[in-house]
Amino acid sequence: MAAPPSPATNTIPMLDLRAQFDSIASEIRAAVEEVLTAQQFVLGPQGEALEREIAAACGVRHGIGLASGTEALELGLHACGVKAGGEVIVPAFTFIATGSAVSALGARPVFADVEPATFNLDPDQIESRITPRTRAIVAVHLFGLSADMDPIVAIGEKHGIPVVEDNAQSFGATYRGRKTGSMGRLGCLSFYPSKNLGAYGDAGMIVTNDDTLAARLRSLRNHGQTAQYLSVERGWNSRLDELQAAILRIKLGHMAEWTAARQAHARRYDSLLADLPGITLPRVPPGREHVYYLYTIRVAGRPGGAARPTGGNELRSDIVQQRLKERGVASVVYYPVPLHLQPLYALLGGKPGDFRVSERAAREVLSIPIYPEMTAEQIERVAEELRKAMRP
Repeated sequence: MAAPPSPATNTIPMLDLRAQFDSIASEIRAAVEEVLTAQQFVLGPQGEALEREIAAACGVRHGIGLASGTEALELGLHACGVKAGGEVIVPAFTFIATGSAVSALGARPVFADVEPATFNLDPDQIESRITPRTRAIVAVHLFGLSADMDPIVAIGEKHGIPVVEDNAQSFGATYRGRKTGSMGRLGCLSFYPSKNLGAYGDAGMIVTNDDTLAARLRSLRNHGQTAQYLSVERGWNSRLDELQAAILRIKLGHMAEWTAARQAHARRYDSLLADLPGITLPRVPPGREHVYYLYTIRVAGRPGGAARPTGGNELRSDIVQQRLKERGVASVVYYPVPLHLQPLYALLGGKPGDFRVSERAAREVLSIPIYPEMTAEQIERVAEELRKAMRP
């Protein structure tokens, strides 16, 4: 039997930022040079222009540039009234930042399960978790797909609880004709380099239609100042710098073509993998547009247990991932440990079996490469190697 190709040669990565940079290098260098010539690096014209452009792209009135997506969650939740002693409902299956932003404010995350088909917060799991201490509901738009926002927003309005959209992974996605980030009281964006719209470092933004909230957030990001050296409350130092803003403005101009490429690649994967037994492909419910930050399949695994095993009895998704690696194809498990089983939240008493849909997702998910610059040959190779990896 022929040996598999070395991972060091002809490897297909999860994301090829170099290929993206090569396609826009002259534009990026010109934008950076403009900032360097202007010598204004914080709260300047590039940031203001980006705020307007991102707000318009999300269909809202305001954008407030911040230092990271995580701080967007922290400031946004704080501005919505979350503080020590409060509770915030968050999905159990998401990145740790969704929960840790709540913890950073001294509040308690209250976990809820997700929908099996979309991995997003299940609206049916929310009301039973609302208490007099509930201060917000966080709806995460995971992997590039919107949560089911109409019932989530309706629940928030019924109980007078603000809905915060964690839109770190789904910038540009739509739900029944509305952009993610525009449906709750505010939306939180991340421009981490790997995101569909990624900076060359950390950066984030909050978008909202609430004029009063926007004004307060602009103060909060700059030490709570309402005028120079005049602070009305304790704030953050969380300002989006001009270099990142200038880079993001260039990239924003290419987002339509990049999103179309991701969607085309996803359709090709759908076609190539439709008849492969043992996996479940991403599902897009009617009325939603997926922007494919990740193309995440489910690989049927062994029952029981929520965390990754450390010894024998491996999950099938782990075996498939290792086989792909041996043949030079990257893949990643997002996320192997649900929030209620994270060591950070051990004192909250979470245990396996509490959120079965999230736990099953943690056992079965596997994301394979998808990025705009992928070639047809690369997509076909990933699909073929996945078929081989799925063999008994």
